[in-house]
Amino acid sequence: MKAVVLAAGEGTRLRPLTDDKPKGMVEVDGKPILTHCFDQLAELGADELVVVVGYRKQDIIEYYGDEYEQIPITYAHQREQNGLAHALLTVEEHIDDDFMLILGDNIFQANLDDVVRRQREDRADAAFLVEEVDWGDASRYGVSDTNKYGEVTDVVEKPDDPPSNLVMTGFYTFSPAMFHACHLVQPSNRDEYEISEAIDLLIQSGRAIDAIGIEGWRVDVGYPEDREEAEARLEGEFEEGETVEAGD
Repeated sequence: MKAVVLAAGEGTRLRPLTDDKPKGMVEVDGKPILTHCFDQLAELGADELVVVVGYRKQDIIEYYGDEYEQIPITYAHQREQNGLAHALLTVEEHIDDDFMLILGDNIFQANLDDVVRRQREDRADAAFLVEEVDWGDASRYGVSDTNKYGEVTDVVEKPDDPPSNLVMTGFYTFSPAMFHACHLVQPSNRDEYEISEAIDLLIQSGRAIDAIGIEGWRVDVGYPEDREEAEARLEGEFEEGETVEAGD
């Protein structure tokens, strides 16, 4: 199964860490975030890495070249950062079967293999990890609602009134039907083409989407303090559920 890695972002919220490098090249525990992503995908059996680059793309291309741990790398260029669904369309020509998708600013120590296994069962057109957050924080994320069978019935991006406190993490599997949905997405109120909208279009068309609860942890490295939290988790410095404040 091929793996798509979205790594075109500039990482403005991560400054000054991204003053001279793209977000995916910021180091966490001694190696770039993208290396953590690639290692995870290699463990999952990825047979090709399709990496979407944009901001300072040459930094990524020169660092990794055309393969990682004997897994070939193909690069696609997102010229303008117009949302995740827009980024995904840049790889459409390289994908002809089910594929994994990971956001290149997320670090996981979690059950990603459960998502891949569910996709390979041919019972769903997509699957992704979800995690519960405090209700007060749910409006910051893409929120999913599920039925009693764990099938996703609705996905909303950063809703004012969240239908649930289950939020999407940065790891998914999709069938190629996802590309058709991405083509139909209209710009959100943020003027971006949202991946949550594409998933919702799949649901509306009758496709089966499964949500799998996270076992373990993940950190979305969006701010400098998130980098500190990810490093602390990788080094085992605090227990599950605790957080690290910048400067601690």
